[in-house]
Amino acid sequence: MTLPKPLVLALAAVPFTAHATNGYFIHGTSIQAQGMAGVSIALAHDSVQSASNPASLIKVGDQLTLGSSWFKPERSSTIEGNGYGMDGDYDGNEDQAFWIPQAGFSRAYSPKIAYGVAVYANGGMNTNYRNNPFASVGASGNAGVDLNQLFITGSVAYQVTPKHSVGFGITHLYQRFKAEGIQNFAQMSQEPDAVSNNDYDNATGWGVRFGWQGQVSETLTLGATWSSKIDTEDFTQYRGLFAERGGFEVPESYGLGFAWQVDPAWTLAGDWEHIDYSAIRSINNPLAMSLGSDDGAGFGWQDMDVYKLGIIFEASPQLTLRAGYSHAKQPIPASQTFFNILAPGVIEDHVSIGGTWHISDLHSLTASYTHALENTVYGNQSIPQAFGGGEANLTMDQNIVGISWNINF
Repeated sequence: MTLPKPLVLALAAVPFTAHATNGYFIHGTSIQAQGMAGVSIALAHDSVQSASNPASLIKVGDQLTLGSSWFKPERSSTIEGNGYGMDGDYDGNEDQAFWIPQAGFSRAYSPKIAYGVAVYANGGMNTNYRNNPFASVGASGNAGVDLNQLFITGSVAYQVTPKHSVGFGITHLYQRFKAEGIQNFAQMSQEPDAVSNNDYDNATGWGVRFGWQGQVSETLTLGATWSSKIDTEDFTQYRGLFAERGGFEVPESYGLGFAWQVDPAWTLAGDWEHIDYSAIRSINNPLAMSLGSDDGAGFGWQDMDVYKLGIIFEASPQLTLRAGYSHAKQPIPASQTFFNILAPGVIEDHVSIGGTWHISDLHSLTASYTHALENTVYGNQSIPQAFGGGEANLTMDQNIVGISWNINF
């Protein structure tokens, strides 16, 4: 059995716009992981999790996972003390809620080798302001950006010993981007015609992922994972907006995890994840530089460390319950909030619950709910004097409901 080609094509056609996020990385790849605030590195949730740690395929077995998430972000900004008339409260929610599908397939080739495919998304860079914050400085129409990223990861895992496995995955990325209503930033660009209102532009890229899981005692399993930077084609229609004439790579990330089976019914698990936003110029560079140049302006994001802790309770042979909490370092400095009106990824904390109903040996249904707690980053010397000075403040909270169907065969 293989992942049906029509399913892959259908998923590729869906606008993967936004998701509960750490920066703009998804907080948990599979619905089961989302029910634990993203904890996954030392666990074997389902076939989608191979996108997090490909070594988990050894324990997943033969499985097809189909899922979807309903995601509703609330993003807003406030400008104050501006000399050019931008002061006000702005609602970036013209685009309301999104359905985001996911899929995974895994199969044991032999007792020591397994392979699989996972389809998933990142997001978090999506805003649409009907009341354009930049209207008084030369912009017109709705203001906002939309970044869609679709990942397809093919993985293989090998059981080195009865208690240790390693995995390797190759990821193909398809992404598209659109910016509108930010004509005011053209004055900062070396290519002013390639900054705003150029519809969607597309780019693709490739990356790799490695993972390990090891049972180091009867009750303790450890895990590690590393994902390379994904080098991509440039967004040529926005070569005047992004650094390196339209460059927008996906940053390297890596993490460690543990899963401790406290007793037969309870498991305590946790992850640490590092996201290397500072290595991507379009994401890391401050606004002070010229847009579009090789070392051009970006969103000013810093590296992010995410700490996740979750529990699993086997309430009965038919019911598994989960809960989790995660906390992350803020990626957006107070000095960089003005440009991030377009991408207010200021979330630091997620609280999640979830559960799986084991309908039979072959079928199970999983659901999860995550609330990303409201957070505000207050600007500090955030608006350049060229735009009238003052401060921009960013606020966001998020709600996400996920459901998935697992079929074992």
